[in-house]
Amino acid sequence: MRIVKYLGIVVVVLLLAVVAASFLIDANQFRPRLEATLTEALGRPVTVGNLSVKLWSGSVTAENLAIADDPAFSRTPFLQAKSLQLGVEMMPLIFSRDLNVTGLTIDQPSIGLVQSASGDWNFSSLGSKTKPAANAPPPAAADKAPLNLSVKLVKITGGHFSLGQANSKSKPLALENVNIEVRDFTPASAFPFSFSAQVAGGGQLSLEGKAGPISQTDAAMTPVEATLHVAQLDLARTGLVQPSTGIAGLISLDGTANSTGELVHVKGNLKGEKLKLVKTGSPARRTVQLDFDVEHDLKKRTGRVNRSDLHFGAAPASLTGTYDVRGETAALNMVFSGPSMAVEELEQLLPAVDVVLPSGSSLKGGTASAKLAFAGPADRLVTNGSLGLNHTSLTGFDMGNKMKVISSLAGIPTGPNTDIQTLSANVRNDPAGTAIDGLQFIVPTIGQVTGAGTVSAAHALDFKMRVTLHTSGQVLAALGQKGDTSVPFFIAGTSSDPVFRPDVKGMAQEKIQSLTGNSDLGKAAGGLLNLFGKKKQTTPAQK
Repeated sequence: MRIVKYLGIVVVVLLLAVVAASFLIDANQFRPRLEATLTEALGRPVTVGNLSVKLWSGSVTAENLAIADDPAFSRTPFLQAKSLQLGVEMMPLIFSRDLNVTGLTIDQPSIGLVQSASGDWNFSSLGSKTKPAANAPPPAAADKAPLNLSVKLVKITGGHFSLGQANSKSKPLALENVNIEVRDFTPASAFPFSFSAQVAGGGQLSLEGKAGPISQTDAAMTPVEATLHVAQLDLARTGLVQPSTGIAGLISLDGTANSTGELVHVKGNLKGEKLKLVKTGSPARRTVQLDFDVEHDLKKRTGRVNRSDLHFGAAPASLTGTYDVRGETAALNMVFSGPSMAVEELEQLLPAVDVVLPSGSSLKGGTASAKLAFAGPADRLVTNGSLGLNHTSLTGFDMGNKMKVISSLAGIPTGPNTDIQTLSANVRNDPAGTAIDGLQFIVPTIGQVTGAGTVSAAHALDFKMRVTLHTSGQVLAALGQKGDTSVPFFIAGTSSDPVFRPDVKGMAQEKIQSLTGNSDLGKAAGGLLNLFGKKKQTTPAQK
């Protein structure tokens, strides 16, 4: 019992000693050394606020922390934090007044990451050696020895980061609730790290891997190997893409990233939901998935898509090319190739690119092909290429009935659907609209249709077409037309409500020319048709 009593007395004495030590130790005596050590390590002026010792947790806490920015970018702090907590060795602190730091935690920091037009970041110079400021007070004699900064654990909790371009009108990407953990940190070798954050506007991202050694010339060029996870990133609300592009949707990604410090190689799988790819489009009705392989030059801010295999159901396709994000809007030079895509799967994506089908209609069955080149700024993209369809039905659209005036002339059959045996066309699209030429398609119940025209940005149609019919109607037969019949016509109206009307003038000219073989006579007949086709003008007196 006496042993227990003595042990109890010893414990009480030790507790009293620890409590007394917490009052006797003035942590602020270490502040000049701490600021000097951090300034030396980061190559930037560092200031800390009032220090206090917490013996129970084995830590020293600073009320505020500020790290200066690169003067080439800003005079405001690069980092400001509510508090800085240092893990310390207690015995040297109590008995020798030595502050041996083993780790640090930065709570609720606000950090602004800015990249210049030349590709440099405002954190690139972190770690470089700088001379003390001219007005900095010299350290006291007892404080000249640097702190023992052996950092086993570095943590950032509850941080706010912003990533943007210097002198740019673009909205910076904002990250909230940023948590970073670095273990066994040494600048001269690789060290494990983890990173997680919520993206303001929608989305979460995380990285885990190794980084280092820290580049002595540019901290931004430090090698990194990591796994990457992005969930439900909202492209529009986060400001990740310029509003002028009209691009929107939710992106999720799982992949790996390997950076040499100059070139980062990212590959993995990406899923896009509710995608909208042009300003006038609307969200796609199905999810798009793609396996990608991208190389990005960190300094030049340019990259190459080596592989991007798209999967939307049974409709495979690929997208390759280069991009440049140095301007306000990304510039693209890409090629899309889809040699045999399932039409019904593809139709679900048409709203994303603002392709409108006739009201009440849908595409059923068959395959589609596309070879398209995209070039220019993302908000003023120009597309050129070719499109095709095979054995597809436009259900809910009766082309014969829409061409009923022509039908009365040429005997076109009607039906609830329009079956398309083949279709091919050359297309060019820009912000003003779409131009289509070389349009050819075969409708078995009607014949071959050819022509060209435009679709405006407001979906107004202006096409000059010709249908070659397998049989002649009563009217054309009465005029002596037998066998295959070629009838010119126009398509006007809108994509959702197209209007078909015969080119009566063209039909008459062709018929007169075929009868006379005289082109001048055909022109004269055309003039007469114009004369009789005009509505007679009346004067006020005649009224």
